Amino acid sequence: MIRQAVTLPPSWANAQIGPVVTDSREVTPGSLFVALTGERTDGHRFLADVVTRGAAAALVSPEKLTALASNLDTVARPWRLIEPAQAQTLATVPPDACLLIAVDDPLFALQRVAVYHRQMFTPTVIGITGSVGKTSTKEVVAAVCSRRLRTLKSQRSFNSEVTLPATLLGLTADHQVAVLEMGMWAAGEIRFLATLARPQIGIVTNVGPSHLERLGSIEAIANAKAELPESLPADGWCILNADDHRVAAMASRTAARVLTYGYAPNADVRLLDVVSHGLYGIELTVGYEGQSHRLTTPLIGRHHAYTALAAIAAGLVLGLDWDAIAEGLREPGEQLRLRIVPGQHGTTIIDDTYNAAPLSTIAALQVLAETKGRRIAVLGEMLELGAASVEGHQQVGAAAATMADVLVAVGRQAHTMAEAARSAGMPAEQILVCDNNEAAINLLNRYIQPGDHLLIKGSRGVQMETIVAALQATTRNDTGEIA
Repeated sequence: MIRQAVTLPPSWANAQIGPVVTDSREVTPGSLFVALTGERTDGHRFLADVVTRGAAAALVSPEKLTALASNLDTVARPWRLIEPAQAQTLATVPPDACLLIAVDDPLFALQRVAVYHRQMFTPTVIGITGSVGKTSTKEVVAAVCSRRLRTLKSQRSFNSEVTLPATLLGLTADHQVAVLEMGMWAAGEIRFLATLARPQIGIVTNVGPSHLERLGSIEAIANAKAELPESLPADGWCILNADDHRVAAMASRTAARVLTYGYAPNADVRLLDVVSHGLYGIELTVGYEGQSHRLTTPLIGRHHAYTALAAIAAGLVLGLDWDAIAEGLREPGEQLRLRIVPGQHGTTIIDDTYNAAPLSTIAALQVLAETKGRRIAVLGEMLELGAASVEGHQQVGAAAATMADVLVAVGRQAHTMAEAARSAGMPAEQILVCDNNEAAINLLNRYIQPGDHLLIKGSRGVQMETIVAALQATTRNDTGEIA
């Protein structure tokens, strides 16, 4: 089929379209909506709402419109279906109309547009992957870069074949650096994301059992993460965690120059010392090229020393001075993985409900261990561990026995965690088992006391944030303090 260009009238020549969204609820005036077909729903069903909300345009599949978007005829705002396969003019289309642009595959079209847009600019692109810590690392790397360089970063955890192209479309000529998170659902996905973004710098944080259920083995996960180092150019940089032997081995799988970080004596950016100040952050001493540097960050938990080291390494390969790096670490932006919120009855909640794996849960327990008062670990199921599920929950239960005063185990693997905690020496009366989140809420409402610290953590799919919402302080007393 010969595709012909759509002729734009002068009134459309300078039209601004963006941001790109795939959720109709996030459409704002001027947005580009991409109507995706998923397992549970189809974006074409919501086109009437998209037009009403003010989207400038939408990428649509024409064969879906009749079946799924028949209610478009009831929308008051004008819209037009544009088919690039035919010669068309927009001269008669009102400037305030929504353009429904017909494409064979909306997702593929979005990716092609993102590739074209990426090629128009020359920022240094930093890709970040790993089993845990991608989003926190992305935030801190972007904070360091933005001290001296105009920086674009992925929003939230935009790290997929859908959301990474949307981030790329936010690039402008002003951006000097783009910091992009790269996740994976299957082997080959990170390599595909790298073809879209063309990173010159790659960071691999670690390799763990997350996604083991889908990929089958730790080795398969390591191979999938290694797709980022393998995609880097020879004049680029590969930044690797020297303390994770699977990550360190990726040095042999990249053409790029390698910079390592960690505790290991052979690490290029070496952690010499870390001091935790509990919920007030950490202080670390870092050695590089024969000199040591003392830095502080409000990131909570000793495990975030790795987050800071990765950001330091990124700053160094970009040529930033240590003052800029220190400034970025002191103001690391959003800490999406862990929040400190006031709880009911004078308690403090450590909200780490975004996701969970054995490594990140044990790290969160270490944060809880450094708090005062009674320490309560409210732990839900860790999903996608496959054959390692029982062992992973046993590891977490045993760790809770040494770092918490009380374990509240929630969900299908609660008994596995509870038995491991009991075997590790935690008294039976300090181990509480709940079948679901509602039962945990009811129990904790009766159980918590002033001064308690509660760590609440579980995989995204088990929605532990509902427990946080139920226990969070929402009222203020006469003095204006949260109660």
